[in-house]
Amino acid sequence: MRHKHGYRKLNRTSSHRKALLKNMAIAIIEREKIETTVPKAKELKRHIEKLVTTARNADLNTHRAIFAALQCKEATKKLINEIAPKYEGRNGGYTSIVKTRIRRGDATQMAFISFV
Repeated sequence: MRHKHGYRKLNRTSSHRKALLKNMAIAIIEREKIETTVPKAKELKRHIEKLVTTARNADLNTHRAIFAALQCKEATKKLINEIAPKYEGRNGGYTSIVKTRIRRGDATQMAFISFV
């Protein structure tokens, strides 16, 4: 049973899931809009919103924490210097998910996830 379970496994091992979310977070920071499956988008939303909330407090420890999560200097700089300042007065809800199409190969519901 799944009662009170905190996250989606996405049919991956924990290390694969962590790498997937890290790479998708870097992609959405760099491009500001990506298309993926709905479960991945919902899990990425949880992940990226925590990073943006952390990045709003821009100091050295914030840089270190964000870089530890992303392992990408360019994405870290863009998140802290460009994206996070846009959401200073906002308490959460930094991203939106818009369902788009059904993927032809396996009939999976696709969605765009982007910054608001």
